[in-house]
Amino acid sequence: MNRRNLVAGTLATAAVGTTFASPGKSLPDRKFTIDLTPGAIGVKATPREVIDLAVAHSFESIQPNATFLASLTPAEKKDLAGELHEKGLAWGAAGLSVDFRKDEATFRAGIKELPGLAAALQEAGATRVGTWLKPFHDSLTYLENFHQHVDRLGEVTKILADHGLRFGLEYVGTRTLWTSSRYSFIHTMAEAKELIAKIDQPSLGFVLDSWHWFTAGESAEDILTLKNSDVVACDLNDAPAGVALEEQLDNKRELPAATGVIDIKSFLQALVTIGYDGPARAEPFNQPLRNLDDGPAADATANAIRKAISQAGI
Repeated sequence: MNRRNLVAGTLATAAVGTTFASPGKSLPDRKFTIDLTPGAIGVKATPREVIDLAVAHSFESIQPNATFLASLTPAEKKDLAGELHEKGLAWGAAGLSVDFRKDEATFRAGIKELPGLAAALQEAGATRVGTWLKPFHDSLTYLENFHQHVDRLGEVTKILADHGLRFGLEYVGTRTLWTSSRYSFIHTMAEAKELIAKIDQPSLGFVLDSWHWFTAGESAEDILTLKNSDVVACDLNDAPAGVALEEQLDNKRELPAATGVIDIKSFLQALVTIGYDGPARAEPFNQPLRNLDDGPAADATANAIRKAISQAGI
């Protein structure tokens, strides 16, 4: 299920940031990677072409494509991992193939295929998988939906963990999404913590998105309650200027540091402070960006992420 198809909204008033580096005291070195996740920016390159694109535009990691990896022989996966290493690239976080948001038959079909895809990721050296939580339901109450998520995502987490894969959940904070149906669901870090605690598996954590962090009304202090081991992946975005928080649309975002509406400095400084060492990728759902050819889209994205890092002083 593609979140862009939900069509909803929220965001705008600039947040007040927290300064982590006091005068005379510097932040720790950056450990996270500048990640190329092609689908999020409209890049249509094949998995092998994505490698060359990443090198050409100075990315440091790329999203692994589980379906592509599953089509390779063990020797081919080993060679691919070696190629990445030689080119100075690491794996970012794969997307979850299982649709746990729909009916039981759909979920079971995905679960049946998951072990094979997870094995392919493991054999290629990937270690992270992430997905997002739909922040409402048409028929299930919050509690009913919560229990279903515990059961289904608990099963997913165990399969991934059996293959050495950490699993991250992204809460969706966009107000017009979680208020768009009869029953709202998880849309804050605090609520996502409750779900993760109930599932109670050490390999389960967060996908943090600066957009949802901002739309949920959170601060750097919320990120500082986490450890590096709690964060599997992160998305960097900005919001259109001149749009009220309650009116921002989830599928109309900007590249990181484009407008300054989202306090990306505090977001990134908090991640550095907790020692986050995973992929940092852009997910702007931005149509002008998606209209670009692959090279210019990758270049614009890499430049935006580096601009955000520079503004954060890390």
